[in-house]
Amino acid sequence: MNARSVYPLQGAALLALSAVLFAAMGVLIREASSSVNNENIVFFRNIVGVVFFMPLLLSKGLRPFKTARLKSHLMRTSYGLAAMYCFFYAIAHLPLADAMVFTYSAPVFTPVIAYLWLKEPLTKRMLAFSLLGLVGVILVAKPSDTLFSSLSLVGLAASILAALAFVSIREMSSTEPAYRIVFYFALFSSLISAIPLLWAWQPLDTQQLILLCCAGLLAALGQIIMSRAYSLAPPGLIGPIAYLTIVFAGVFSFILWGEQPDLTSLLGAALIFTASLFAVFWRKH
Repeated sequence: MNARSVYPLQGAALLALSAVLFAAMGVLIREASSSVNNENIVFFRNIVGVVFFMPLLLSKGLRPFKTARLKSHLMRTSYGLAAMYCFFYAIAHLPLADAMVFTYSAPVFTPVIAYLWLKEPLTKRMLAFSLLGLVGVILVAKPSDTLFSSLSLVGLAASILAALAFVSIREMSSTEPAYRIVFYFALFSSLISAIPLLWAWQPLDTQQLILLCCAGLLAALGQIIMSRAYSLAPPGLIGPIAYLTIVFAGVFSFILWGEQPDLTSLLGAALIFTASLFAVFWRKH
């Protein structure tokens, strides 16, 4: 057996911080996507993560990044990158509200996968809070009837793949520090996502580059903090905290674009906060 940590309060706090960073990244991606194609966005999100580690590489060399678990890093990258492309496909072919439901529904699958893969505890309470958070997401996003179409299978696959990525982070946490997990994810994802640029590269102006670089930086920081969070506590326990990303995204939309949330959205946000808090604080001692 490994020695995975169980520090739910610290893990929850870090996961909430990563939710803020991912929501801010979403704002920048939203701005960039009006003029930049998905292939370039995915590549820059990943390559900036590699550049982020250059100071450590130059000062310490390769020693901090040496690993005996290259296969595990490749699997984590496969899950994460496949989920990313599925999400982009869902956004391109489904109404935005429907795609958002899938984007934020991974925590529903996380506790089940953690139980099956890592044999971590799975309780009715965990499942209940995960489902409560999903109801909150649905109230905020307000999906259409397209949510139940065959195209939604891609969105469902994205959610399951994202959950697999989260659990794989937990699985590696006994031997791999957060920075190493994020470095290999950024490195492998950059190599793979560079391939579509052979036919989809577009010239970028200064503003577009700034938006993409800032988004990539926020993604790298968010990934490091999220990886550390899942190393501190089981994904099934703190997973509902990830729903907060959609709440923070709504806050940013209100501040930047004056998008007013309606009563249904506020109720959904309240359910998400309830699920997040109860998931961490309401547990047996």
